[in-house]
Amino acid sequence: QVQLVESGGGLVQAGGSLRLSCAASGSIFNIYLMEWYRQAPGKERELVAGITKGGSTNYVDFAKGRFTISRDNAKNTVYLQMNSLKPEDTAVYYCTARESFPSLKRYWGQGTQVTVSS
Repeated sequence: QVQLVESGGGLVQAGGSLRLSCAASGSIFNIYLMEWYRQAPGKERELVAGITKGGSTNYVDFAKGRFTISRDNAKNTVYLQMNSLKPEDTAVYYCTARESFPSLKRYWGQGTQVTVSS
């Protein structure tokens, strides 16, 4: 039983910045990986960035150099700092958490809308 709540989305002009937050609650002991995904209209949901329990990060190509994923263990919260936003970044952004073995369960938040105007 893990609950994820995203926040921080909104409307921003091209070149602007947003910071998304994902607060985890419930039985979070076995979470080893948290990630951000996004889904634009007419497109499949795609990975943006991930961070492990040990602090290792990974990014897809479009996020490298512009987006930064981080975590605050004391607050059980993961962040996605997005700079130099482009209209093509417009999407619903989702937070997800994955448990370690043996369950490998995956949990999803409700999503937060990010809209970048030109």
